Amino acid sequence: MSKNKTIMLYGRHACFAALDNPIRKIQRIFVTERTKNELPKNHKHPTPKVINIREFDKMLPKDSVHQGIAVEMSALPPCGLKEIIQNDVIVALDQVTDPHNVGAIMRSCAAFGAEVILFAKDNAPDESAVLAKTASGALEVVRMCKVTNLVRSLEQLKKDGYWVVGLDGHTDMDIDKANLSGKTVLVMGAEGKGLRKLTKSACDLLVRLPISGKIESLNVSNAAAIALYEVAKGK
Repeated sequence: MSKNKTIMLYGRHACFAALDNPIRKIQRIFVTERTKNELPKNHKHPTPKVINIREFDKMLPKDSVHQGIAVEMSALPPCGLKEIIQNDVIVALDQVTDPHNVGAIMRSCAAFGAEVILFAKDNAPDESAVLAKTASGALEVVRMCKVTNLVRSLEQLKKDGYWVVGLDGHTDMDIDKANLSGKTVLVMGAEGKGLRKLTKSACDLLVRLPISGKIESLNVSNAAAIALYEVAKGK
C-alpha cells in the first residue's frame, strides 16, 4: 500500500478514533452543524467544513451510515513481520477477506488484547470505510500486517517463540482444554472452507469451539470473539 494513498472514512467511532491517531495525516473533515461541536479538539487538524446531509449523500457511497461526519486522511503505513514479534497474541486469517467480518474480528482483537491481524497480501481486504465502520475504531489500534506467504510467516513466528494454534471444527481438542499461556498465534480460516491444508500443517495444535451439535459452525467473526476470549483467559 502506498504511503501517499488517502482514504475517506465516515461514521463517528471510525472517524473520532482516526482523528485521535497521531499516525494519520488528516486532509479534510466534513461535518454537519449538529456534529461540528463533537469533534476531538486538535489544533493540528484542518478546519472542518460544514455541509448538509444532501452533500454527504453525494460525496459518499449509497446508503453510507455516516452519522454526520466524514474524514479524508492518509492510509495507515504498511506493517512487516519483524514489527509484530513483540505482541503476545496475533490473529492470522487464512483467506478471510470480507471487510465486515474482518472489521468485526478487529473489534474482538481490541477487546481481548490482540494487537495484530496477519494476512497473506493476496487474500486480504484493503483498508476501507466499510472495514473501519465495522471495526468501530479498532482499525486504529489493531495493525493489519500483510505478508507474501502466510505459511512461511507462521513458520517464522514459531521460530520466534510463538505457539501457532489453528481453529478447526473437525479436531477433537476443545480450545478451553489447550494451554494457551505463552505467545500465541490464533489461526482462522474462511467460513465454510476453513483452514487450507498447508496452513493446518504449519500449526502446532488444532482446536475447536465446543458448540452444540444443533449447528455446524459459527460465523468467523463470532468464532474469533469466543476464541480470543479463551486465549485471553490463559494469559
